[in-house]
Amino acid sequence: MEVISFCKENPVLQRTVLIVVCLTSFLTPFMLSGVNIALPMIQAEFGASAVQLTWVITSFLLAISVFLVPMGKLADMYGRRRFFIYGLLGFVITSIGSGLAVSMPMLIAMRALQGIGGAMLQCTGVAILVSVFPGQQRGRAMGFLLAAVYLGLSLGPFVGGWLTRVLGWRSIFLLNATLCIYALGLTWARLKEEWIEGKDESFDWQGSLVYGTGLTCFMIGAPRVPDMSACLLVAAGMGGLIMFVRMEQHTTYPVLDMHLFSASRAFAFSNVAALIHYAASYATMFLLSLYLQYMKGMQPQTAGLILLFQPVFQAVLSPFAGRLSDRIEPGILASVGMGMTGLGLGFFAYLRPDSSLVLIVCVLSFMGIGCALFSSPNMNAIMGSVHRRQYSVAAGISSTMRTLGMMASMGISTVLFAFMLKNAAIEPVTYPLFLKTVRLCFLLFACMCACGIYFSLARGKIHGHQGGGRDEEECLQEH
Repeated sequence: MEVISFCKENPVLQRTVLIVVCLTSFLTPFMLSGVNIALPMIQAEFGASAVQLTWVITSFLLAISVFLVPMGKLADMYGRRRFFIYGLLGFVITSIGSGLAVSMPMLIAMRALQGIGGAMLQCTGVAILVSVFPGQQRGRAMGFLLAAVYLGLSLGPFVGGWLTRVLGWRSIFLLNATLCIYALGLTWARLKEEWIEGKDESFDWQGSLVYGTGLTCFMIGAPRVPDMSACLLVAAGMGGLIMFVRMEQHTTYPVLDMHLFSASRAFAFSNVAALIHYAASYATMFLLSLYLQYMKGMQPQTAGLILLFQPVFQAVLSPFAGRLSDRIEPGILASVGMGMTGLGLGFFAYLRPDSSLVLIVCVLSFMGIGCALFSSPNMNAIMGSVHRRQYSVAAGISSTMRTLGMMASMGISTVLFAFMLKNAAIEPVTYPLFLKTVRLCFLLFACMCACGIYFSLARGKIHGHQGGGRDEEECLQEH
């Protein structure tokens, strides 16, 4: 197996990498949005509580959050292709296991294991893509990657709803396994190169353990607050995360480089803004899928069509927003987008059982425009505020912030459902309390967006920032 540098250009290799990375980048959002629409049928089959339903999503996101950074470090040390294949194999096995689950605990456990595979794919896929495309082609490659992500978000509710209605919710996982098998075969047969750039470094086991333990304690304890044991778990989790940050600042080979946050205000605030935006907006699909199916009595496929509007607008407009941010300060565009998202969430805080579907569609479309105006310019700001040699590290941290935000969004929803509904199932007798909880979630998310606007504006100017960096000629000379 050939170990190559990131500067070597190979059209066949580039095409293969682009196909498999875009396919795996499609699968994670497709699974998340597709499973959201199937939750009522999962509840009906297993008699699950509202809190258990949230853990079908949260367990997956929690596992990704815990393992994303450590797996990225291990992949740099032992081979990105190797860990990419491990991730695909894990996704195949756990997708089949989820589709054959016989109980809620088994389904949640399979989803958690699936999250570990997802972490391997996320941390290696983008790194491999950056490694094979030179600087002048990376923007185009990342554009395809972004399109794949939003395509997964767009098709997930519709395809997931159709599969759930025609073949049952298990078919979503089995379809995912089939696509993963194709990607695994393509990777194994045609992607022979390996990338190892940190083989002389040591792995920060202590930092990884503290990070994973702290995050897990927080997420397990949060849904059971205000129980005393849950409060202790939350406190222990917060303490562990604070300890992790301090440990990484004094570690020779940290699993997460904290220097980037202290060295660049623009980088730090852009990542904080991303964390807040995803924490405020991600649970929208989860909450509205339940609202449309329970309160409006829609079939999964119909609800999926309604939810399709936001990601479609985001997918179509994101490339335009990215190009626009090359001429206009990314912070301004991102702040406008954050504000539009907050306004949409504020509207949903006033949902009623008889709320107009046309108005809901219009608000989702409005939020899709806002998300597009935020996401692409904010990523442009993140990558434009670091040195070229830090692109991979910056992309990894950005991915971690995004995943943590998604997990936080589901965590907040879980806490509020646990506090308001306890362990009660969502049924006609609890519909009023369910709707009240949904409205409270959206109100809190809208307030978070208002706070996020501050960080988006306070990041400072990106255009004219001298991040430095090496050009391709210097790279070729070095290697």
